[in-house]
Amino acid sequence: MDTLPTMMFSSEQEEKYYLDCMGYFFIFMAVCTFFTLLFENVPYGRYASGKYGFPINVKFAWFVQELPAFMVPLYLVLWTPSAKTSQLPNALLIAMYFCHYVQRSLVYPFLIRGGKPTPVVSFVLAIVFCIVNGYMQIRYLSHYAEYPEGWVTHPCFIIGCALWLVGWLVNLHSDHILRNLRKPGETGYKIPRGGLFEYVSGANFLGEITEWAGFALAGHSVHSTSFSIFTLVVLASRAVAHHRWYLNKFEDYPESRKALIPFVF
Repeated sequence: MDTLPTMMFSSEQEEKYYLDCMGYFFIFMAVCTFFTLLFENVPYGRYASGKYGFPINVKFAWFVQELPAFMVPLYLVLWTPSAKTSQLPNALLIAMYFCHYVQRSLVYPFLIRGGKPTPVVSFVLAIVFCIVNGYMQIRYLSHYAEYPEGWVTHPCFIIGCALWLVGWLVNLHSDHILRNLRKPGETGYKIPRGGLFEYVSGANFLGEITEWAGFALAGHSVHSTSFSIFTLVVLASRAVAHHRWYLNKFEDYPESRKALIPFVF
């Protein structure tokens, strides 16, 4: 049975070439995004603006925009089988990816309490990113990634996996703190307390940045690296913006708290 990737490309060499191009294009887009975010915040959440189109319910937006990051890779793994998915480094990296996006697409949206609607432009761009990145990461890992024998015992893989796990747990815990800032019936913003929020304003962002940095170190490819760089650019900018917002919003905001890196920045 023909699958979508085999219909799109004339050979595996051609598909691998385009996957590599996508990785380098993501790095280019990360650079462009970095300079854009010097002048404009990513327009969702507290920075949502009517100039970016009509608003969409936040739970619906998160579910629909993140779902392709789970469904596209699931299709690739189940309907385009490859022997590489049974190789331990590939299988572990694919599992890391799915652990994040099962939670992000099937759990996180339904735990959101309140939240401002998402502008349609941000919604559409997120969908495109999740489709393209999901395809790039999992197609490469399931069909083209080749690791040397014993890669799972290499320091890069071990440290990368440890960073991924720490980042994933920090991200989950920080999201839990943010969801429970307000008691039922309360409105408005509050200062996050507990966990890494005692040290940085963007604890949830730090967790996700650490997570994908570990994934990139363990994956050792332009594809995982480009994802990590793009994540760093977007979430670091958001952490800085949140930190400034908190300082302006709350007179009693902890002076020792940094934006993203404890005790440093």
